[in-house]
Amino acid sequence: MKWRPFTYQGTTYDLSHLHPFEWTYVLPATGDKPARHYPFVVTFSLHTFTKGIEDRAYVDTELLYSDSREEREFDFDRYELSKRLPEIVQSLGTRKCRHAQGGNFFTIDLIDEGGASRSYEVYFTASRSGKRQGRLNLFIQSAYERTRNHGARPESKPPIRFHVIAHNTLNNKPIKAPK
Repeated sequence: MKWRPFTYQGTTYDLSHLHPFEWTYVLPATGDKPARHYPFVVTFSLHTFTKGIEDRAYVDTELLYSDSREEREFDFDRYELSKRLPEIVQSLGTRKCRHAQGGNFFTIDLIDEGGASRSYEVYFTASRSGKRQGRLNLFIQSAYERTRNHGARPESKPPIRFHVIAHNTLNNKPIKAPK
């Protein structure tokens, strides 16, 4: 989905950095194993730049943003952080990925601003493309800074390499979550 720009109090917030794009993850050759290419279509949920509506009675209706399934409140902090998402996606091969609930995964981007470290959690799922054989879908479900408002930090499970996620998904092999 190509997200339409959001305008609030005369300022327009461009969301084109969250439009779908094609990206090929390349697992470099090692020893006698050739390089492997995993073509992805990357899409982003509106959860990457909005937040849930806690109390409809007090929400500024001009902050509401919706897609075909739900309506949420535009979040200026999530919006600013979302500008990092295309770069984070393209570096998944070098990042620690971890299992989340329901067969999903997440990675954490550590942001250091003036000595203050912040954790930006990016949740995603991978699936085989039903339209084009040999292609994969990468759906960025949500992304936000971990704060006290978000409850307990996800369980610290052993990391899983992105190439395992890509390979198993492409070959329709299950990815078992560690216990």
